[in-house]
Amino acid sequence: MDSHGQNEQRVVWTVVGTDIGPLLLAATQDGLVNVVFHATDAVREKTLDRLASRLGAEPVEAPDSPLLAEAIRQFAAYFAGTRRDFDLPLDWSLISGFNRQVLRELASGVPYGSVVGYGDLAGQVGQPRAAQAVGVAMGSNPLPVVVPCHRVVESDGGIGGFGGGLETKRKLLALEGVLPEPLF
Repeated sequence: MDSHGQNEQRVVWTVVGTDIGPLLLAATQDGLVNVVFHATDAVREKTLDRLASRLGAEPVEAPDSPLLAEAIRQFAAYFAGTRRDFDLPLDWSLISGFNRQVLRELASGVPYGSVVGYGDLAGQVGQPRAAQAVGVAMGSNPLPVVVPCHRVVESDGGIGGFGGGLETKRKLLALEGVLPEPLF
């Protein structure tokens, strides 16, 4: 056996059904690396191609992978309302610089059931005028739900944008008790 493959990044993925539709979860040895909303066949194909080119390894479908098992359990508990915080190792390799800084602050500083304004989050990372850049960081979040970009809203009370769609953002905020449950 050649030792060439020793350092190769292993990427495993699976799709889990949730209250907000199918989510694609992908992980490396370092942790959960990607969560993707609306994981239809087309979205899944595009995501796996992107992961292969960004991480240098062909993602392997492995629903019973130990790397994913805990993430699957925690997502189920979160959507069941029995878990408020994700406690998973995260692989931040799909994001860097300011965007990573903002998302790490969001992950550690904005707890379940609360929201933060784009400008306030910008202030928390020492860039009080960077509200728009914070919006861009939210849009580039490779780990939505776990890194809770759904908790970032407009200062005037508007819900703000969301990569997973506003309906998804509303459902997540309702699940966390921030918004009333949607009527339909």
